[in-house]
Amino acid sequence: VLEAVRQKGSALAWAAIPLQGDRELVLEAVRQDGNALCFAADPLKADRELVLEAVRQNGGALAYAAEPLKADRELVLKAVLQDCAALAYAAEPLKADRELVLEAVRHNGLALQHAAALLKADRELVLEAVRQDGGALKHAAQ
Repeated sequence: VLEAVRQKGSALAWAAIPLQGDRELVLEAVRQDGNALCFAADPLKADRELVLEAVRQNGGALAYAAEPLKADRELVLKAVLQDCAALAYAAEPLKADRELVLEAVRHNGLALQHAAALLKADRELVLEAVRQDGGALKHAAQ
């Protein structure tokens, strides 16, 4: 099974349930495919180090993280810098964190889509997003 997840992280889906709770096996899987986190046992979805590995590989893996980790500012920032759409999975207070969202839109203007409504009306933030990607304008407040 270890060799299978090293080649294709999503192979974790076919591993026996006890193996989906094996930290080392899951770590190998998420290093290959961050989205393999969705097949991990729930306690591992709350393991910060393991989730950090997953979002480094694929920011969208934040969707499968335990709720408390979706409120972890550092982890969410790493996820968003890897994939701007990961902001959609962040805890609501982080979607309203101006500094975090500003960093995200500097990296990818389209991250504005997932920001809190208040920030979509923030002139400086919207301008920064549009500088990075003109298409971000469609996500600004009217």
